[in-house]
Parts: sequence; structure tokens; C-alpha cells
Amino acid sequence: MHEDFERCVRAVQAKDSRFDGWFFTAVLTTRIYCRPGCPAMPPKPENMTFYPSAAAAQQAGFRACKRCRPDASPGSPEWNVRADLVARAMRLIADGVVDREGVPGLAARLGYSTRQIERQLLAELGAGPLALARAQRAQTARLLIETSGLAMSDVAFAAGFASIRTFNDTVREVFALTPSELRVRARPAPHAHAARTPVAGSLSLRLPYRAPLCPDNLFGHLAATGVPGVEEWRDGAYRRTLRLPRGHGVVSLRPEADHIACRLSLTDWRDLSLAISRCRWLLDLDADPVAVDDQLRTDPLLAPYVDKAPGRRVPRTVDGAEFAVRVVLGQQVSTAAARTLAGRLVEAHGEAITDPDTHPDGGLTHLFPSPEALAALDPEALAMPRSRRATLTGLVAALAHGGIDLGVGADWDRAREQLAALPGIGPWSVESIAMRALGDPDAFLPSDLGVRLAARTLGLPATPAALTAHAALWRPWRAYAVQYLWATGDHPINLLPTNGN
Repeated sequence: MHEDFERCVRAVQAKDSRFDGWFFTAVLTTRIYCRPGCPAMPPKPENMTFYPSAAAAQQAGFRACKRCRPDASPGSPEWNVRADLVARAMRLIADGVVDREGVPGLAARLGYSTRQIERQLLAELGAGPLALARAQRAQTARLLIETSGLAMSDVAFAAGFASIRTFNDTVREVFALTPSELRVRARPAPHAHAARTPVAGSLSLRLPYRAPLCPDNLFGHLAATGVPGVEEWRDGAYRRTLRLPRGHGVVSLRPEADHIACRLSLTDWRDLSLAISRCRWLLDLDADPVAVDDQLRTDPLLAPYVDKAPGRRVPRTVDGAEFAVRVVLGQQVSTAAARTLAGRLVEAHGEAITDPDTHPDGGLTHLFPSPEALAALDPEALAMPRSRRATLTGLVAALAHGGIDLGVGADWDRAREQLAALPGIGPWSVESIAMRALGDPDAFLPSDLGVRLAARTLGLPATPAALTAHAALWRPWRAYAVQYLWATGDHPINLLPTNGN
């Protein structure tokens, strides 16, 4: 979009925050870059130039606006919609792969050479993988500087910088302030995107998103299907444990009027950027709800339900392998039975943790078992039908040995093929995993019972083949159409919880 000058100018002049993250506005006279929705007076069009990423603007010598904080805008929805190389690379960079494994690690995960990755990212985003990762480190550093009491040396390494000098130089270059000046500036009135927390050893922040957002199905689904010990709904917030590269964490996510309130407790602050990225992925916060709903409204049978509660998101997962295991546990059983089976698996084989926010009426006790831990189990110890036991053991073996990639940078088509090749993994399971683990916005479940009941209620074709043909109207957003179809039923997944689990 950044190449459409007139359209970008109109968005900036209208201060249209719907385009935040789609492109960045750089002002030639002030050498500052902003988000389209910046509340400041728009510059003259002849003084504007546009970039597809914050990293590209930074590389061109522009500093982040202190008022609109473009580094904290919602991410580009393009990376959630597309399945090509650039989109997969961007999802992996957001997941911290470059910081942990370098550009060669990124290239190896994608199956391309480092030169091919760099060339394609530069062509589309105006910045290579190192610059994109650097911009993310700068954003994480600012968050820690402004919202925590960590020493600056600890902030530097937690944000992923290799040295204090690089940290100081980057912060000064990107924000035109030293780290100490940033902290002093934030103390009198903490910024709207971050807030201090009363819980020791944790960090509170706001996760931005594009409006509208309907929290009912998003949090209702997560709470209704939550695995005891790993997830819970408490005091108006969804809480869960996180398995992270350097340790573990506990996150609390609460829907507010214009943001998601997020509180994170981590055993290693170097996992902060990744934890935030996974929380955004879980709640589908980088979606473009206006584009989605506009397309779904073209179907007159679906339009009234979109208008009734616009902005539905697809509830995802923080761990693709975990979700795939839970899909198998839930085959042909009720939601309650699936939760019970998963809870037993967690209690017996999950890694025990201590909840930093203890509570007499609840608490988180475990990380969900890793594929490696599950692959080592005696299949006979699993209390489930023999056929489903075989399906589960086949799945965890493939996940544990790298035979299937369900990470954020996975190739969607290849993952579908690999899943379908496993015994007991049918189309419903494949598409459920594609929707919530892989994040394919066009994943579709025509054989799902809830979808078929909703189709009958709305006057849509009831058979899977006929419904799939009709659903061509909804592409490429069929996963979102499923959320609207499910919302026609009377089920806890459609309701924002009011009490604990």
C-alpha cells in the first residue's frame, strides 16, 4: 500500500488509525516517522514519503514520533493473510528466530538461502531481516525502559542486544533520546500503551488492535475449552502458562474498551518480545476486521450476523503442537470430556510451575507437555480408545522428530499434507489445526456439527460439499465466517465469561 501515494496521503490527512501498521509516514522536514493515525497536524503532502515498515523508515534515517509511537502500532495484517515466503519470514522474525538463531537460522527454517531471504525482504519491505529484528528489539527495549525498574544493562540483554553500546546507540538513533531520558520522560505520566503493575516480578502493558473487536467468541472460546492447570478464566481475564525458549511464563489477558490489558510474568526477560508476539497471535490482534467484515457482508444471509457483532477474531494458540494434540483428544467427544482428558495428561506429564499470582479459587500449575515428553509415554497408559491412541502417538512422534512444522512460519499447504497423511487425522482435524495453529484465515470446517447447524438456521446449504461451494463468497476469510456461524448457537464458546471456570 505504501506505493499508492494518494491513498496514503488521504489516510494520513484523515488520521485514519485503521491503516496503522499497513504503512508508515516519514516527514522530510522533521526527519520523524509516524503512524497514519498520528494525532499531530498532518504535514504537507510534498513533505511526506511512505515506508512499508518501521525498520525501513529507521534505516532511511527517520526517528520514531514521540507522540504516536509508531513502534507500538498493531502489526501489519498482511503477514497473517499471506502464506508466501515474505509473510512466513515476517512471522518468524516476530517470533524471535533471528535473535535466537540469526539470519542463517531463519533461512534454514524457510528452506531458502540467506541471499534469497534478504533480497525478497528488501524488495518488499525496504529492510533486511537484521534491520527488521533490530526494530523489534528497539520496541522491546522501550517497553522495558518505560514500564519496568530493570537496570539498563538488564534491559539491553532482555531486549536481545549483544552489548550495552549497541543498545544505547540504537535507542538514541530510533527515539532521539537516551535510555535514561526515555525512562525519565515516562515516569511523570506513564504512556497510554504501558502501565505499571502491582504484582512484583511482572510487567503490564496494553496490546493495541484495529477496531472493532468482539471479545465474546474470542475469550469465550478460550475459557470454555481451557485445560485445567494450563488455562483459567479469573476475575475477568484469561490466564495461561507459556513455554518459551529460555524458560516459561504466565500471562493474563483482559479485554478492555480499546486495548487488551496484558500482564506477563517471565522466568527470563529475554523472552519478552516473543511472549508478546505469541499473545498477539493467540488473540488474532493484527487482523484487519474492516476488510474481513466487508467481504462477509457481501453474502446477504451472513450480513445480519456480521452487523450484529462485528470484529470477531479467530481464537488461535500459543503453541501449534499443543493445539494439534488437543484436537486429537477432542475428536468425537464433548468439550467437557476433551478438557478432562487434556487435564489428566497435563497433571501426569506436564512440567510443574509456580503461579506468581496465587489465588484461593484457582491457579496455574503446569506447562502443557511437550511433544518430546508425550512421545516417550507408554501408549497403553493413555485412557482413550485404541484408534485415537494410535492417532495421538503417531502425531506426537511426527511433531517430536520434526516431521511436521506447525509453527508460525510453517508452509500451510505442506503442513496440511503432512497432517492428512497421518492415520486418524481427517479433514475436520486438519482444518481445525490450519485455522487455529497455522493461522490460515481461509481454513474452513464444512463438516463441523456447529457449522452445519448454523447453516441450516441461516438457510445456507447444509451438506459439506454444497456449503463449501457457497462459501466461495467468503474467501479468503472463511475462518472468520466460521466464527460468525458458531455464534448463532447457544454454546459457552460464544459468551464472554462472567465468573471463574
